[in-house]
Amino acid sequence: MLEFGRFKAHTCDGIGRRGFIKTAASVPMALGAGLPSLEAVEAARSRAKAKSVLLLWLWGGPSHIDMVDPKPDAPMEYRGPFGTIATKTPGMRFTELLPRMAARSDRYSVIRSMQTTNGGHPGAGTVGLTGYEENAGPIQPNFGSIIAKHHGQTDALPPFFYVGRGIPRDLPRRIEGYGGGTLGKAYDPFLVSCSEQGEVGIPTLNMLPGMTPDRIVDRKHLLSQLDQTRKQLDTARIRDWNRSHQAAYGLLTDPKAREAFDLTGEKQATRDMYGQTTFGQSCLLARRLVEARVPYVQVNWSEYVETFTPGGDFGWDTHIYNFELLQDRHCPIFDRAFSALIDDMTDRGLLDETLVIAMGEFGRTPHISNRASREHWQHCYFSIWAGAGVQAGRCIGESDAKAEHPVTRPITPLMAGTTISELCGVGARERAEMKVLDGGSLIHELL
Repeated sequence: MLEFGRFKAHTCDGIGRRGFIKTAASVPMALGAGLPSLEAVEAARSRAKAKSVLLLWLWGGPSHIDMVDPKPDAPMEYRGPFGTIATKTPGMRFTELLPRMAARSDRYSVIRSMQTTNGGHPGAGTVGLTGYEENAGPIQPNFGSIIAKHHGQTDALPPFFYVGRGIPRDLPRRIEGYGGGTLGKAYDPFLVSCSEQGEVGIPTLNMLPGMTPDRIVDRKHLLSQLDQTRKQLDTARIRDWNRSHQAAYGLLTDPKAREAFDLTGEKQATRDMYGQTTFGQSCLLARRLVEARVPYVQVNWSEYVETFTPGGDFGWDTHIYNFELLQDRHCPIFDRAFSALIDDMTDRGLLDETLVIAMGEFGRTPHISNRASREHWQHCYFSIWAGAGVQAGRCIGESDAKAEHPVTRPITPLMAGTTISELCGVGARERAEMKVLDGGSLIHELL
């Protein structure tokens, strides 16, 4: 089932994403001149090990010590209540909460020595998705925006998708590094939502009253309705938004593009394999977008970081009930969906050319708090990598005996972004031309 316009999203300049669809048909298609040619994009893809990237963004800060980096010999006030289980990777153990993933660890690698520079959700979210701190100047682009600019807009589907309830944000504000940043709003992600029933909504395609996708094809009719809106935008802004306009127009008018969002085309057994949860069905939708050759898809676990928010968003920020939530909800959902994704992509021959990553913005305090839970911890956390040139079955990096700090080389978000870009064919020269990821180095241990 495909629905249009279920929630709003705004750009950092205050113009609603709904606004760009109102001008889509008023922008001549010829303004697409200057975009990479299909031949150039195909040549770049042929050089890249990763034809697509699928990032599972675990917004809120999942507990590394309760999941993939347990410390069974640490004091009770650190190790927590969960037992550990062997994985297929020699010497690497998980907690008992991730049995499916433990049985598949030969298909991916785990980094246990991630470290970031910010201990607050919005700031750490920006660092985690751009490699840089927020500052008074222009915000650096999301890793997905870099890949989107490299590939360009050549198909009906946009090159960068966010799958989730909206732009990730803390309760006071959203993160700044969600989109195009210095590369421009044309490389912001295209937002889609997915319910636990697999119902897909496209908030950027809010329709004018009485307007349907078929009627959008009648550009002359739409132009007459949008004349006033067009007058409010100067020429520079129209050019700036052109790629997004073209993407929206293509989605409205291309049946094959809309088909990618129809999860009813999947067998019920496949949908059940991912789990009837928002995250599980979002992962299934992401796989379909990868099949449709979308270069970068980010699946957001939640919109809000907090575990308990209006609407039941259930982020990973478990300041209370950490152990209960991980045991009863978060880990079973993640264990099932991630394992299904790896199995499904392997069976379909997609994993060899798709880079799959799972990570949050930081971890949680190894020392259990006086609320019998865990707080923010930026000094050590984890990420998971699979496919597209990544050596599987490895445990990379090591934390100390209490999981407080790395005892091996810390791996930073900037290194993660640089590695993503390199695997996607965005080499040092291309990064320099874009003025992105300056000073970043590769995670050689993965490669």
